[in-house]
Amino acid sequence: MIKAVVVDDERLVRQGFISLLDWPSFGVVITGEARDGHGALELLREQETDLLFVDLSMPGMTGFELIREVRLRYPALRCVVLACHHEFDDVQEALRLGAVDYIVKTLLEPENADEIIRRLVERIRWEDGNKSTPAKAEQRVIAEDKALLYVPLTPELKEEQLYALSMVRNSTLHAVQGMWLSPLPYPVDAARIGGELGAVLGTSWTAALLEGVRGQPLKRIAAVVEQSARQALFYAAGGQAVPRLHYGELQTLAAQQQPEAGAPSALVQGQNLRWTLERREWDLFTSGVVSQQPGPAAVADFGLELLRSWSRLLLTAEDAQQLALAAEGNRTWRHWQVWLHQFTGHVQRRMIELNLSQEVMFCLITAVRYMKSHAGEKINQGDVAAAIHMSRGYFSRCFARFAGETFGECLRGMRLELAKSLLLDTPVPVCEIACRSGFGDDRYFSKLFREHVGKLPSEYRAEGLAERLAAD
Repeated sequence: MIKAVVVDDERLVRQGFISLLDWPSFGVVITGEARDGHGALELLREQETDLLFVDLSMPGMTGFELIREVRLRYPALRCVVLACHHEFDDVQEALRLGAVDYIVKTLLEPENADEIIRRLVERIRWEDGNKSTPAKAEQRVIAEDKALLYVPLTPELKEEQLYALSMVRNSTLHAVQGMWLSPLPYPVDAARIGGELGAVLGTSWTAALLEGVRGQPLKRIAAVVEQSARQALFYAAGGQAVPRLHYGELQTLAAQQQPEAGAPSALVQGQNLRWTLERREWDLFTSGVVSQQPGPAAVADFGLELLRSWSRLLLTAEDAQQLALAAEGNRTWRHWQVWLHQFTGHVQRRMIELNLSQEVMFCLITAVRYMKSHAGEKINQGDVAAAIHMSRGYFSRCFARFAGETFGECLRGMRLELAKSLLLDTPVPVCEIACRSGFGDDRYFSKLFREHVGKLPSEYRAEGLAERLAAD
């Protein structure tokens, strides 16, 4: 059965045309109707359609524009023009755009309608029977060596935007796992492509010139692109030129295994913050990230953890707020590299304000990290000073200046934060949490917790779990 849709801005014309014939007797079923081109495209997205009857003179999107869009998006779908007797010049233009036939509405009567539609259906069936069967989507092979890959940066973006690009209008658009691929059958000017992409798509999309795809099955390309394209673009995009990706390199990236257990990644090593104090360490850190190419989510988590861990000690409240807002717009490694450089600037300014050397600043940062990782243990100021190879007295003076509070006050705050996480993330009794958080006496722990948090540990746990349940 041929599925057809009627598009005309006059409701009575649509209804008259639909009711004029016994469509099923011709093997045709009218599956929908629309008053304009936009409504027709909505229908085509929602249902399978074989035949479109199109009025040329419609408000908003004309019939010409609709035929052009249908030819680009649904090349197998036939368009038949519904014309008036004086529109023959327009009909010729519609046929050049890809319409297969036309019907003059003013000449369509019950006496001749059957014959007109019968000839149209016979022609469609004859064409379908005499053309080679198109390859199924999973069997298609890309004939061109290069293609443009379009990647939306937010999930709600649709392919409609892409049809405004000349590269798409002159090619075929394939959906590949939430992205789109447009083969390039002719040489392209990379500079012109970049300009048009920026003007039409803005910053909502990122695109790349994908090379080496000739002879590759579309299904295989889709699988490789899904596994590796976003990660590769994360590191390649962000400059002025359209980034180039090679299909073979994407295959290698998709096949790569995770680093061996125990092998420190650049991001793990970067937690020591030495890269914020020395240029050589900055170069080693950033080159290590690019070499290992951790996923975009891992880089974002690393940046946000810097804010959570160091906002009070290394950043002013205003600095932390500005960095938090800037992080929301980071889409590529280049963006994050600029962001990390800004973070570095804040750390170095803090070092100058405290009148500390790079080595002492690094020792104090190391001390804070040591305290956080051992907060639940029986450690004291002497233990930490020994761990960073400083005398206890000098460490005490420098740390108080650095943290804005004594060692004991800072360690107590870390232990309370550890207790909070244990209360919410484990079912361990409060008395045991006191011990795990470095407090030997659970009564003293409860008293101290209430003084600093405003509620007892049991109350904090109950309210926190209730909020989580409500959020879920």
